[in-house]
Amino acid sequence: MNPYSTLPDRAFWKKAVSEKSIFDISNLWSPKFKITKDSRVVTFGSCFAQHIGNALDSRGFNWVSTETPPKGLSQENAKKYNYNIFSARTGNIYTTSLLKQWVEWATGIKEPPEEIWEKNGRFYDPFRPVVEPEGFCSKEELMLSREETIKAFRECIVSSDFFVFTLGLTESWFNSEYGYEYPMCPGTSAGTYLKGIHAFKNQMYPSVMNDLRDAIEIMRHENPELRFILTVSPVPLVATNSRNNVIVATMESKSVLRAVAGQISRGCNYVDYFPSYEIINSPVFKGVFFEPNQRSVNPHGVDFVMNHFFSSLRTKFGAEIFGKQNKRVGSVKKMNDLVCEEEIFDAFGGKE
Repeated sequence: MNPYSTLPDRAFWKKAVSEKSIFDISNLWSPKFKITKDSRVVTFGSCFAQHIGNALDSRGFNWVSTETPPKGLSQENAKKYNYNIFSARTGNIYTTSLLKQWVEWATGIKEPPEEIWEKNGRFYDPFRPVVEPEGFCSKEELMLSREETIKAFRECIVSSDFFVFTLGLTESWFNSEYGYEYPMCPGTSAGTYLKGIHAFKNQMYPSVMNDLRDAIEIMRHENPELRFILTVSPVPLVATNSRNNVIVATMESKSVLRAVAGQISRGCNYVDYFPSYEIINSPVFKGVFFEPNQRSVNPHGVDFVMNHFFSSLRTKFGAEIFGKQNKRVGSVKKMNDLVCEEEIFDAFGGKE
């Protein structure tokens, strides 16, 4: 008798992988928490996080959006102006430091900067550069909109049961004079890049870990019952400023994010990790879940990931898939239907 003799089949490669079809591989996740149809769930993070919100909503779960579109706005325009993409109109939150920044603004620990970008008489929010594609008509309108989003983000923290966050990037851009972070490099989606002011930082494990842990603890202080589900986006970087090949940069970045998510989930009973990254990227699945560009996740991959999410809940807790498909949200969205601010980097690709 030894410790391995009593382990379940999922602990052994032969039984869990080699002897199965890739589509029959299961038991990749044993969820810590029971999510019911009444649980209030919010989602933020990289563009892949949108799949989780869509899947929850379409299956009748209580996916919460605290910043809803104005009445009469069409579904097409609601998407164009970034409503119901995430649970508040923050745009993509790719890094843990950017998450912490939003949390600090929402809880009053720090005041948001007054920086505003102007172009051709229109005004752009440096911290939500694509939420208004043509910009705001005035500085006052922009600041009021930002305040509404900060309030909506705070509402997500204080009134939700589960906060789902998808870690996306380690590469980030900061204002070197004041220390705050931008979601995108200035001069890409909006604004003007200023050498010496706008500083690139490829964040390392300790800072990624500390910022995520701080953000979680601040939110728990505001809502002691709030629980977290972390995921890592399986989508490779569209571009890198690290001076490495984009393949190498992707592997380093995702490895850091995956390690951080794993460490925090193991150390906190109110944090869980869902393996969407592994389901898409493991060599076991032979790349079948990617589109021909080898970056975008195809609908079959998204469906496989989210079916695993719900089947794991059902296996662990006897949970059922509640409700009928929501009319607003389809069961699966293609990657090109998502709002991914990072995609703008493709426009700047050049020759070496």
